[in-house]
Amino acid sequence: MLLLFAFAALIMVLTPGPNMIYLVTRSVTQGRKAAMISLLGVAAGLLFHITLVSFGLTSILMAIPYAYTTLKAIGVMYLLYMAWQALKPGGRAVFEHTGQLKNDTPLRLFSMGLFTSILNPKIAVFYLSLFPQFIKPEYGPVLTQSLTLGFIQLMISFTVNSLIIFSAARVTRWFSTNPSWVRAQRWVMGSVFAGLALKMALDKGK
Repeated sequence: MLLLFAFAALIMVLTPGPNMIYLVTRSVTQGRKAAMISLLGVAAGLLFHITLVSFGLTSILMAIPYAYTTLKAIGVMYLLYMAWQALKPGGRAVFEHTGQLKNDTPLRLFSMGLFTSILNPKIAVFYLSLFPQFIKPEYGPVLTQSLTLGFIQLMISFTVNSLIIFSAARVTRWFSTNPSWVRAQRWVMGSVFAGLALKMALDKGK
C-alpha cells in the first residue's frame, strides 16, 4: 500500500506545476543555493498543507462557502505581484542575479518559496482527495497514518526537486555568458508568473 502511495506521490511531483516551475527558474537564474533555500520554503508550505489535512482542518476550509475561491484569489494576486516586480519600468527581475545588484536574502528566498506553496489551493485539494484512499482505520490511528503519508510525500518531493534543481543549475553558466539574457530575463520571469496566475484563475478547481 505504501509503495503504491509512493508511486502516486512521485507522479504528482513529476507533473509540472507552480512549485516546479518556480524552483527550476530560480535555479537557472540565480543558482542552486538560492533554489535549495527556496525549496526549503516550498517544503515548509507542503508541511503546512499536510498538517491541515491530517487534523481535518482542510475539510472544514473546503466546506466553508467561498473559502476555496478566496485562497485561490490570494494566490493569483501574489503571482501577479511577482510578475509586476519583474516587468515594472525601471524595476529588476524577481530572480535577476548580477554583480551590480544585491542578491535576495535567504529569508526572502525562503518566504517566496513558502508562499508559492501555501497559496496553491490545489495542493490541499490533492492531499484531501488522495490521503483517504490509503488510510485504513483498522491499521491504527488515522492521524498517525495521515502524517506518515504526508512525510513520505514530502521526502519524495524534496528529493526529486533537489535533483531537478541541481540539473537545472548546470545551464546557469550558459545564461551568464549570453549578453541578451539580462534583458530577456525580466520578460521571461514576468511571463512565467503571469501565465501561472492566469492558469490558476481559470482553473475550475472545486
